[in-house]
Amino acid sequence: MAPICWRFSRACLNGPCAAGCHEAGRVTALSPQVRDALSTWTQQLSALKGASQNTVTAYLRDVTGYLHFLAIHRGGTEGLAGLASLPQGDLRAWMAHERARGLSARSLARALSSVKSFTAWVADRAGADATTVLSARAPRFKRKLPRPLSVQGAQDMIDTVADQGREDWVGARDRAVVTLLYGCGLRISEALGLTGAAHPLPEVLRITGKGNKTRLVPVLPVARAEVADYVRLCPYDLAADAPLFRGVRGGALNARLISAVMEQARMQLGLPATATPHAMRHSFATHLLSAGGDLRAIQELLGHASLSTTQVYTAVDAARLMEVYEKAHPRA
Repeated sequence: MAPICWRFSRACLNGPCAAGCHEAGRVTALSPQVRDALSTWTQQLSALKGASQNTVTAYLRDVTGYLHFLAIHRGGTEGLAGLASLPQGDLRAWMAHERARGLSARSLARALSSVKSFTAWVADRAGADATTVLSARAPRFKRKLPRPLSVQGAQDMIDTVADQGREDWVGARDRAVVTLLYGCGLRISEALGLTGAAHPLPEVLRITGKGNKTRLVPVLPVARAEVADYVRLCPYDLAADAPLFRGVRGGALNARLISAVMEQARMQLGLPATATPHAMRHSFATHLLSAGGDLRAIQELLGHASLSTTQVYTAVDAARLMEVYEKAHPRA
């Protein structure tokens, strides 16, 4: 029976990964029954719930770490029924272990959510009572507020990234990508997922985001113009079924390159380390809200499944108002 790697993808469920990433102390041998359960569970996460590959990998890493701890803590692997009806003391021991090794309350809450999801799925199939695990409370943590750029900061970022490219078409490409992040509120994966068929950009773009959810996003004329300028300068044939944004060798543009060029730009501009590609999406939402945008409409534009996720931007707006108040009020 092949072990499962701690830092792994779903492919590792079928045996040791080709990258050789198995490390001492980070590998656990699972029973064939549990291994099969993990494989089926992850397949259903993708097929039925539309979870992205990154989400599935994170869930799988969390659950495998949990099973690895139980194997050591209890002196052997558990069957499915045993995993579902785990005593509360064992679950608390795992949570204490995770905190002791430096896991933040936020990360532990996410890991517990993964464990609960897998346990509920196992209990349903094993006919076991998973009340103890499912009723466990996640540690409290303060949600971090998004760190958007100012309106001028966002525009400066767009202008400056264009100056980083060694070739005109590369600068035009980077400017077009960052403009889409800010002008349309796209995730970097969504922008780089566009194909040649998207050009010329329509007035309304259909985007498939997290969980394979589709949304319609209006495209500003400036965004259409920036993409058109990039396409005009790009030396590669942008076929309809090929990536729209290309690297210097003609392959699909890697998101890390956009992160790197934004890092160079923010250092020149004196912006904080939070000025990342995702911060442009935060800026999109915050600036719309500040201008009187409807929260429900912003939720739809961002593709958030829950309004509570979008409501975090109201806290950002309120924090900025208080900052202005404290600086400007004569009695402050």
